[in-house]
Amino acid sequence: MATEEETKLQLFLQWLQVNGVELRGCNIKYCDSSKGFGIFSDTHVSDGVFLVVPLNLAITPMRVLQDPLLGPSCRAMLEEGEVDDRLLMVLLLTVERLRKNSSWKPYIDMIPSSFGSPLWFTDDEFEELKGTTVYRASLLQKKSLRAMYEDKVKDLVKKLLILDGDRESEVSFEDFLWANSVFWTRALNIPLPRSFVFPGSEEETNLSKPSQDSGSENHEANGIAGKVDINSGQGETLWVEGLVPGIDFCNHDLKAAATWEVDGTGAATGVPNSMYLLSVNQGHSEISKEITISYGNKGNEELLYLYGFVIEDNPDDYLMVHYPAEALHNAPFSDSKTQLLQAQRAELRCLLPRSLLDHGFFLDCTSENKTTPESSVNKTCNYSWSGQRKTPSYVNKLVFPDDLLTSLRTIAMQEDELFKVQSLLEELVGSEGEREPSDTEVRAAAWEACGDCGALQLLVDLLNTKLMNLIEGSGTEESDTRLLQADSVMSKNRRASIVYRRGQKQLTRLFLREAEHVLQLCLDQEKPGSS
Repeated sequence: MATEEETKLQLFLQWLQVNGVELRGCNIKYCDSSKGFGIFSDTHVSDGVFLVVPLNLAITPMRVLQDPLLGPSCRAMLEEGEVDDRLLMVLLLTVERLRKNSSWKPYIDMIPSSFGSPLWFTDDEFEELKGTTVYRASLLQKKSLRAMYEDKVKDLVKKLLILDGDRESEVSFEDFLWANSVFWTRALNIPLPRSFVFPGSEEETNLSKPSQDSGSENHEANGIAGKVDINSGQGETLWVEGLVPGIDFCNHDLKAAATWEVDGTGAATGVPNSMYLLSVNQGHSEISKEITISYGNKGNEELLYLYGFVIEDNPDDYLMVHYPAEALHNAPFSDSKTQLLQAQRAELRCLLPRSLLDHGFFLDCTSENKTTPESSVNKTCNYSWSGQRKTPSYVNKLVFPDDLLTSLRTIAMQEDELFKVQSLLEELVGSEGEREPSDTEVRAAAWEACGDCGALQLLVDLLNTKLMNLIEGSGTEESDTRLLQADSVMSKNRRASIVYRRGQKQLTRLFLREAEHVLQLCLDQEKPGSS
């Protein structure tokens, strides 16, 4: 490790100690240029606790509002609706990066100056993603961030710097992009006692307090899964997003060596209101081994988009199938179909995990004990009240979720089928509409009216289009494999892009094969006289 990196690390370790962080069975070390710093075990700990961080060190919205210099202005911005709680933390990071005498400097200096997500790619590297979902999403994201910077962030950061007496520092888009990337790659959704979030009689602000479910949008999605050990006597638990210095230097691994937990009472660590790193194999930690955590079961699309890395042969990889909303608006009877989609609670997007393929028509025949997951079965076939539509012969091998087929079935409906759905529902609930049919009943009526052929044909078309776009953007799956085998010194970003896009091509091809096969079976069954 270079001397400069050693100096940064020593200052950071001193800063952690001053702020009450306890490294009980671990140390922070430099891994390599691709991973940066990581946490490594250095002594055996009988209770399995490697690291303890007081949560008053975490960068949370409350911490920003309590800052003696920035707090009053940030509180006014929040109350006036200029910022939300996430932007509060991004603003703090941007300001602290530019402040000449920041108390956060030892921590800021340890964070990489650039990131591996597509927002940081060179133009040539970004072209490697052409035809993928990440390519389109990153273009939109960068455009949105640029607009936010020009319209709001630049002036707000300047205003906060002037409060610090700094009228000279120039704020750049890269400063904001850096702070935004720090938040989205390192923040966690932290469960805290209400008494910790709002101590004493302190008045609550407009801070958004995400529930455990709403937090999953961000940091089941974007952070590290953890647990809470809060004494129920302390009252309600609030889920608050924030950065926890020290914990956030853990790198990801599918086989995690540790998990984080919150100790509200101090019973586990002796430090109330703290977050700690706990070995998954208590008392059996291997000395000098890196302590990794799991960021969750994430596909390469999400890993690349958020964190800037991918996993080769990722068992949690998935394919996103999306029917464009604008195409629905331009379709015949779009208003009726939109209402029908809403009545069925159907979505235009669906994630198809790789694991679904283990239960289809082309599964590995040498595998034993393969069973069809309940969620993959098209259950609407069991709801026929007229008995005119037979249960599909393929139902137990169907890998596509009912939510997806529900949406596509509705979009593909012909005029006579729409009228039939209406007629069936009137028969069920009465022409006067004494009650509203349930979403399950509407799905059943839609299935009985038109079956699966239209939905499966539309699915085949969507998958064919997706595969064509991927190939037109960057070549075939085979050409990607040749590139990865031939060039062992390509940039990390280019390699990650090729691994990701190759996986998308493979999944699209495999799901297309399933869809084409099921469509043919469906067409055969629909023929007159078929049994």
